[in-house]
Amino acid sequence: MARLEDIDPIMRQELIDLDCPAFDNDPWVKAPALADARVAVISTAGLQRRGDRPFDLGAADYRVIRGETVAEDLIMSHVSTNFDRAGYQQDMNVCFPIDRLNELAEEGVIGSVAKYHYSFMGATAPEDMEAPTRQLAGLLKADDVNAVVLVPI
Repeated sequence: MARLEDIDPIMRQELIDLDCPAFDNDPWVKAPALADARVAVISTAGLQRRGDRPFDLGAADYRVIRGETVAEDLIMSHVSTNFDRAGYQQDMNVCFPIDRLNELAEEGVIGSVAKYHYSFMGATAPEDMEAPTRQLAGLLKADDVNAVVLVPI
């Protein structure tokens, strides 16, 4: 990911001047103890499985990634010209830390790893993502997920 000071001055100022949206609700809830948590990954790296539809610029939808998906079956369609893919190309856990979650579950640090995980496209206006994230909340509940690792890219 590019550092703000490394971005073109015009683009840098546009990012600095972006308004941060306000929402009328408080999304935070008390989390379970880690040893009891069922954890899913939510990434904004624009990840999809081979054969899935690629993300479009500004897309607000998400892709479902099964927990057993291997690195060779994941594609990153993140469209930002400011994004450095080198880390992801070396280790998918940079953007999708599924191996680390599985290790934590095996060690008993977390209760379990969710069956399904999700990826959005980064750099999408948060207010455009409200409807898809409400739908995603239902999917997380159906999988008994009570904690997520949010990987913002």
